[in-house]
Amino acid sequence: MAETTARRPGRGLSWRQFRAILRKDIVMELRTKEMITSMGIYALLTMVVYQIALSQAGTAFDPRTIAAGLLWLAFVFTSMLGLNRSLVHEKDQGCLEALLLSPVDRPVIFFAKAIGNMIFLLIVQVLTIPVFAFLFLQGSEYGGQLWMIPVALLGGAVGIAGVGTLLATMSVNTKGKDFVLAVLFIPLMYPLLLACVSATTAAVLGGDGHVQQFWSGMGLIAAYDAIMVLAAYALYEFVLGA
Repeated sequence: MAETTARRPGRGLSWRQFRAILRKDIVMELRTKEMITSMGIYALLTMVVYQIALSQAGTAFDPRTIAAGLLWLAFVFTSMLGLNRSLVHEKDQGCLEALLLSPVDRPVIFFAKAIGNMIFLLIVQVLTIPVFAFLFLQGSEYGGQLWMIPVALLGGAVGIAGVGTLLATMSVNTKGKDFVLAVLFIPLMYPLLLACVSATTAAVLGGDGHVQQFWSGMGLIAAYDAIMVLAAYALYEFVLGA
């Protein structure tokens, strides 16, 4: 019992460790800008490719009906790129091994990594939304309220960062990192993707019926985030020790 108590830092120490790990990730990214730049360019290029593919659909086609699905597909694939780079960078420089050797609780590492990944994803979302609006909503009437889309984006980012951090940690030691992460990530993201697309589509279209659809989607997003992030939190120590 005494050994367990000695190994576990107190709340104040854990909070300082969390801030130190998160600050280290943010400072490193601000210096290199590798992750945000690659994620941002990938998301923007994906939006452009979607717009080119739909440019011949005709004037009768309402792009608002599928724009949310295209947006979230771009975010899911972009997030995989960022998650893989974040953990591979730690692995290559030996930072991950140093964290495992230090007296830091594994859940502290999980939350610091997950919050960092969520911040980077939110930055990419903020950069992508204007391009999304210009390409797919230009000339169309926006029916929802402006606060709906940021709420849906935040809810989706929480689930993607929480589950993605666990899966990226699992795949970082495998030979086919990108392939393994994609195989694990896409099926687990499917329920969240459906809920995010539903809520975002309702936010774009608006109307009384779509407001109810928006809150139904947000309820599913909240349930997914609560269950899956807690599961990732519970499994993270086991994954790191494996």
